[in-house]
Amino acid sequence: MKRLQHVAFVGLGSNLADPVFQVSSALEALAGLPQTRMVRHSSLYRSAPVGYLDQPDFINAVAQIETELKPRALLDMLLALEHECGRTREFCNAPRTLDLDVLLYDDLQHHEHGLTIPHPQMHLRAFVLQPLLEIAPDCVIPGIGSAAEAALLCTGQTLERI
Repeated sequence: MKRLQHVAFVGLGSNLADPVFQVSSALEALAGLPQTRMVRHSSLYRSAPVGYLDQPDFINAVAQIETELKPRALLDMLLALEHECGRTREFCNAPRTLDLDVLLYDDLQHHEHGLTIPHPQMHLRAFVLQPLLEIAPDCVIPGIGSAAEAALLCTGQTLERI
């Protein structure tokens, strides 16, 4: 199979409306995006909420895709998937049916309104790093360094593979 032009990693999370179903369905939807192919995805993980703590635990995963979509077009597709799944944004770190983030896109370092690559908090979050390392153990986060080394600094963050 011909490799598509760009490699991206997408973070997935949910803690409402059957989170396992939401994340599993989103993985299928990612594989169906135009000009995009699912390469692999991680197992599902259960994690405690970050920021706003008075909410259910999250189910998280990371997917590696190949795509012809440019970063903004990919983000727009992800936001549309969130919307289709009933995502609302009441306040920062609120509970959500689905959260999809562009974590990495090739070795790009990029910032524009609403889109920063690499994702600005990914190197601080075990619920991103552990699933990422499951599918890309040698991953390097541009401007940060080894994802494995970053994961070592995420002490005290409980994560359960399910």
